[in-house]
Amino acid sequence: CAVKAAQVLSEIVKNEEMKKPCIEADLVLTLIPLLESTDQDMLLHAGRAIGRICYDNRDLQEELVKVGVITSLVRILTDYAESEPLIHVDLLALCNLADLDTAKEALSKTKVAEQLVKQLRRARNHERLEMVFEILQALAENDALKVQLVEAGVQEALSEILLRLQGSSQAEDTCIVKAASDLIVSLLLGENYLPGGILKTLPSRMQTVLQRVSFCCSGEDLLISSKDGNCVRMVQLGVIHQLLDLLQKHAESEDVSVQQAALSALRNLAIPVVIKVQNLEEGVAERIHTLVRSEMPPVQFKLLETLRTLADGQADAAEILGQDPVLLHRLVQWCSGADHTGVHGEANRLLASILSHNRSQEVVKTIQEAQGVKHLVSMTTSNHTATQNEALNALTTASAIDLDTLEESFKESQLVQSLHKLLQDDKTSPEVKCNSLGLLCSLLNSDDLRQEIEEDKIKETLEQLCSHSNANVVKEAAMTLQLLRGET
Repeated sequence: CAVKAAQVLSEIVKNEEMKKPCIEADLVLTLIPLLESTDQDMLLHAGRAIGRICYDNRDLQEELVKVGVITSLVRILTDYAESEPLIHVDLLALCNLADLDTAKEALSKTKVAEQLVKQLRRARNHERLEMVFEILQALAENDALKVQLVEAGVQEALSEILLRLQGSSQAEDTCIVKAASDLIVSLLLGENYLPGGILKTLPSRMQTVLQRVSFCCSGEDLLISSKDGNCVRMVQLGVIHQLLDLLQKHAESEDVSVQQAALSALRNLAIPVVIKVQNLEEGVAERIHTLVRSEMPPVQFKLLETLRTLADGQADAAEILGQDPVLLHRLVQWCSGADHTGVHGEANRLLASILSHNRSQEVVKTIQEAQGVKHLVSMTTSNHTATQNEALNALTTASAIDLDTLEESFKESQLVQSLHKLLQDDKTSPEVKCNSLGLLCSLLNSDDLRQEIEEDKIKETLEQLCSHSNANVVKEAAMTLQLLRGET
């Protein structure tokens, strides 16, 4: 009668009110030995009853792990892999237990990784896939299980799923692709080195995976809590080399999706200051120069954005980029003739970033020889305050480093006249006015530019600004006026 009794019990406990009497009657402990049965009906009904009684009851779940239920579940998964009803009940049980640290510890001593990878390959319906992914995501939080999953070939199984769902626009398929990509990101974030080079084993839908890596590093994914830590761990795992290999492989491809995604991931990996130098040592700047020749605006935009992030706050990176005549020549081309507004804007911003963060006369000279200065002067008249400030800060830094080299370019591009217009315009923001005044102070160190400033009658404008409503503008105007008058 045991099978019939287990079946009746599994139906009774569908009623929430019946769970407590079953727990008080110690029925859970009575049912557990039945999981050692070889009768599939017994396993099915006993498993359902235990699962329903213990659902959402953490204390009971911990008790199940203590009395060795994990071993029974993995045995069922191994011995009855072809029995759909049994596997369904078994996976449900693992879903409920997988979040427990004690369960993860117990599972790490079994061959559950191999069995789950087999089920991942066998699964064809969305419900089953989602169930397996939920278990795998939980297990991937444990370093020992993470390594076991990779050794069991989980990355190849994920690749097969991504290939199978390639190009599908169905919402259910999109959810599966996202879950597979999230799992890859979780595997990449391990403390231990993971064998096999996960990214190298995923030949298709790579852009989706890389987007998840990118989101993870930028902190946009709610599952990830520490973006800097994630980036550092990914760099330690050698992800940069794999991304660069992908870029090189797809450099000539007409399908730009992988290039865009890889560049986005590289950009976000370059954000934390602590690993900018390591990015340089890994050869990021040099290797992505191969994409400079790309005629695809989306790739051009991502390339420029990545290089700007790398240069941001890092003088070494700025100096490497700022002394590359091939890159600067292409930048100036994009500054003057890019049809794509985003590319045009990013090219100007990268040029400004290189000048702002570098400390080298060689960089100033190289940019001046590439005729990039006039584009920075044009930036000061932008409709966007942030862009104006970036240009003004770059020109001020460059002037402090080597004003003699820039003097002629400043005169040709009518920088003094542009600054005067900014100072006269009531619509100019206080911050832009302050930065304009700071640059003006630097220009006064040149006799020729001082003469231009005097001839343009900027002195009168400075006197008016001394009664400006913004205190910082007043302070900067007074200081500039003193310098113009020759006072110290």
